[in-house]
Amino acid sequence: MAKIGAKRAVYPLFQLGGPQLRIFRPNFFMQAVRPGVPQPEDTVQFRISMEMTRIDVKNYLEKIYNVPVAAVRTRIQYGSNNKRNHKNQRVKKPDYKVAYVQLGQGQTFQFPNLFPEKEEDAETRSHDDFRNKYMESEKQRQEGDPRRGGVPDWF
Repeated sequence: MAKIGAKRAVYPLFQLGGPQLRIFRPNFFMQAVRPGVPQPEDTVQFRISMEMTRIDVKNYLEKIYNVPVAAVRTRIQYGSNNKRNHKNQRVKKPDYKVAYVQLGQGQTFQFPNLFPEKEEDAETRSHDDFRNKYMESEKQRQEGDPRRGGVPDWF
């Protein structure tokens, strides 16, 4: 049902050679997911919309991102149903679809390393050395005198 009085944008009909006035984006989402178990180098795992089919996934990657796709396998992951809320009612996580995309001949995919290990410079190393020395002296100061037999200093 349309709202009464609501105006709608009217676009002119598309004519070959005319200016592009509209951008068509798919109503689907695809999210690359780091797999829980090791996958072959030419396979990428995606979390996709439940409405997407294998053909949609292949067309999406080939037409929008120019990625050659050899095969697509999909499965539905059912959400867990074992949590309860404050009213002791069961709370179910939503289901989602997973797509395993096998890339074309010679193509590989590897997740980028977002948090590479930093090389320690001289300042960081000297700061760490100072901190370690301070912590050792503090530990010795708190241990107390071994000749007192475990009796605290204040006693």
